[in-house]
Amino acid sequence: MAADRRRGYLELARRHGLPAVVVLLGTDEATCRRRNAVRDVPVPASALAGQLRRMRAVPDEIAGEGWDLVIAVDAGSAPVGATGGQDSTAVGPVGREAEVDFVLQISRFPWVEDPAGWLAGVVAAADEAGFRGIALMDHLIQIPQVGRAWEPIPEPWVTLGMIAGLNPDLRVGTLVSPVTLRSPGVLAKTVATLDALSGGRAFCGLGIGWWEREHRAFGLDFPTPAARYRQLEVTIETMKALWAKGTRPYSGRLVDLPETTCYPRPVADVPIVVGGGGERTALRIAARFADACNLRADADTLARKIAVLHRHCAEVGRPAGEVAVTVLDLPVVGTDRDDVARRVERLRGRTAAAAFAARHSAGTAAQQIVRYRALADLGVSTVFVSLPDLAGPDDLAVFGPIPAAFC
Repeated sequence: MAADRRRGYLELARRHGLPAVVVLLGTDEATCRRRNAVRDVPVPASALAGQLRRMRAVPDEIAGEGWDLVIAVDAGSAPVGATGGQDSTAVGPVGREAEVDFVLQISRFPWVEDPAGWLAGVVAAADEAGFRGIALMDHLIQIPQVGRAWEPIPEPWVTLGMIAGLNPDLRVGTLVSPVTLRSPGVLAKTVATLDALSGGRAFCGLGIGWWEREHRAFGLDFPTPAARYRQLEVTIETMKALWAKGTRPYSGRLVDLPETTCYPRPVADVPIVVGGGGERTALRIAARFADACNLRADADTLARKIAVLHRHCAEVGRPAGEVAVTVLDLPVVGTDRDDVARRVERLRGRTAAAAFAARHSAGTAAQQIVRYRALADLGVSTVFVSLPDLAGPDDLAVFGPIPAAFC
């Protein structure tokens, strides 16, 4: 945990007259590397080395911070459980079998006259709240589900370069980039550059696109769905060809290239996330070519979608575990029941409050944790979180208890 986050918890305990206790988990570096190696999306080696280096300094830092009690626990020890007297709504850390990463998807940019300052504040707050990465939507015009057409929506890959420079730990990428907006080779070059500059922290979400208006407005073709699905396959094959070792002609299933000269190469294997829950085509493409799929966080349909994905994996002879399951969630999170109700009322527009609350899984952090545990039990490894009421850095604090329960 970062020093500034620890100080925040320490100050919170002092303000409420509570004892301040910190638990040090003494996991050895070899174990950390071994666990990282079997993750769906491993942390790049360079980033992990930096994290381990910072962790070695933590015991000395904590010794001078003024905690009432410091408990050191070896990796092989039994987990420390809560004793009696706690509120029944309190939720403690979950086991490794339910581990989930949270990535903040930013879809609105109400930055007024200070775009860079607004972004810097949101990125810092996301890190403080426990998010593992930042994802940006990839649109040319703000979509009607989020805001008005004249509201700013920046080009994502340029913006992600700035974000990567602001924070040395967060993963960065899009959710998702329509394959209709850029040629496959140019996109491969863009993503490779971001990965090289960020030390191996880039990921790339891809989809077939859906909004014809932005294509027409920017002079881009908007072909049929079948053609766009084919373009998705072409894009993935082109990217992997240009990122592979060596410079040689490439002749593949759908792509022929006279050479594969694309430098800098990515530092690590860039995860490709296919967005879309279409059971006949999107999930088949994800099973065959991608590192992960991205689905709606809809508990009523998610189990069926995952079963379909695994069936496609079996058909192409690929282990199901090689394709991580991620979801996009748009939750309304409040500090208590009344706060949740106020947020729903402020955001719902002409939609009935009950319908809006259900659509956005409105609830407290404790209620969201229960929901995310259920998603984890289904096999979800990463939740991309797009908060409907994110206007600035302060709006991320309410989400903080949720990642802490899964680490």
